[in-house]
Amino acid sequence: MKPLPIKIKITILSFGIVLFSLLLGGIFVIGEIESVQEEETEKRTMITARTVAQVPEIQNYITEPEGWEVINPIAERIRIINNADYVVVLNMQRVRYSHPIRSRLGTHSTGEDEGAAFAEHTYTSLAKGEAGIAIRAFVPILNENHEQIGVVIAGNILPSLWDLLNNIKGEVALIMLFTLSFGFIGSSLLARHIIGQMYKLEPHEIVRMLVERTATFNAMREGVIAIDKEERITVFNENAKKMLGVADPVIGRAIREVISDTRLPEILYDEIPVYNQEVRVSNTNIMSNRIPIAVHGEKVGAVAIFQDRTEVTKLAEELTGVKAFVEALRVQNHEHMNKLHTIAGLIQLDNHEEALNFVFQTTEEQKELTSRLSENIVGDSITGLLLSKVSRGKELGIHVEVDSSVTLDAYPANLDQHDFVHLIGNLIENAFTALQHLDREKRVFVSIQQDQEACRLIVEDNGNGIRHEHKQRIFQQGFSTKKEAGHGVGLYLVHNIVEKGSGDIHVDSTVEEGTSFEIIFPMNGQENRIRRAQNE
Repeated sequence: MKPLPIKIKITILSFGIVLFSLLLGGIFVIGEIESVQEEETEKRTMITARTVAQVPEIQNYITEPEGWEVINPIAERIRIINNADYVVVLNMQRVRYSHPIRSRLGTHSTGEDEGAAFAEHTYTSLAKGEAGIAIRAFVPILNENHEQIGVVIAGNILPSLWDLLNNIKGEVALIMLFTLSFGFIGSSLLARHIIGQMYKLEPHEIVRMLVERTATFNAMREGVIAIDKEERITVFNENAKKMLGVADPVIGRAIREVISDTRLPEILYDEIPVYNQEVRVSNTNIMSNRIPIAVHGEKVGAVAIFQDRTEVTKLAEELTGVKAFVEALRVQNHEHMNKLHTIAGLIQLDNHEEALNFVFQTTEEQKELTSRLSENIVGDSITGLLLSKVSRGKELGIHVEVDSSVTLDAYPANLDQHDFVHLIGNLIENAFTALQHLDREKRVFVSIQQDQEACRLIVEDNGNGIRHEHKQRIFQQGFSTKKEAGHGVGLYLVHNIVEKGSGDIHVDSTVEEGTSFEIIFPMNGQENRIRRAQNE
């Protein structure tokens, strides 16, 4: 069965509330009208009874035999004038001297509520009869000596509910018409507004979308966290909980209560997206994209999509290794071709001994460098990078010297070999760029020294140096002295890695001597030894 549209449900509900309120108010109003009507009837009935009790003729003839012949016409006139339903006059023996039914004159009354009236009490009471509920007023008749000689009973039948409604049926109909009309129109407008705010989606469609959205977020390998503009969590998928060690419930809570060192609220105020930034949250290194959320141009929240940096590092190391391998093969192929041409030329010149010495020398140099780097540096990616840069330098006419005492057997806190590949690779490439157009001898020196206290990385070149006005800007993202697109990223990444490792970077640059980058990271002893084992 197709569910009833939400617009019709809202209309029926709101209109039903209006109708119920109208009926409830009507009952209250009718109750008040009945109360007022009863009070007015009680007063009018008492006035009628008092009027009859004070008529001299009635006082004079109530003690006479057959005095009803005089009293009854007088009582009837007063009844008609005061619009009473009946007036009964009784003497002290409860004989009727006045009654609307003439045949009852001279007969005895047996009413149960009349006793107090014969003891000089004035009061009213309610009595239910065939014609309905009547208000009866009892007033004693006193003579000139203030002695009681009889009782006057005046009665008025209270109007029924239908009588009251019939008296005000015009007003009731008008109120009902206007109230129900405005209630229906208002209910329709309210339903239309609500369905518009819901993008004309039915509740079952919204539920389906919510279920699908939740399932989609939980199926993602990335962690996803979203907050609204009040910094309350609206999305927190299962992978995010696993990465950050968070347990339910989290939806609806303030993000800072769940993750004290979160960086996500910054996006709410900066309104600038941040992509591929490595941050440390809840003692976990993650690669994060943080993006503000806007609806119709209005800021409504922010979302973070992130991955555990361990997985990102593995993938990056694979890509870096492949790239370095391909580059090394290309450079070695070019270098070996040159060496083969040299050997072939020496053989053609019958310099066989010199050709043999050239082969031995080249082989020993390469073997010595490879052996030294492999023994003193943890991480094959760094060794491969340095070997490829040495070969690449030869291709470009640049002598790349790696310090003979190079040492790296552990990484600083929060860093790994992927970070060092970025550091060394970007700094050496930056040096190559600075040496491109020099006519003199081109040199690059690389040194890595690491002990229990600190890790020092030095990359020096003898290029033209960095101009003084540029020194303060070289680590800004996008800054470059080159006009080609794609520059201005390398040193920015270097600066971010240095900050992550709590290190210091020193730049010394002159036009005569070139540029030197020195980076110093603090070491934390045993913790880094453990990290070394993990990376290996």
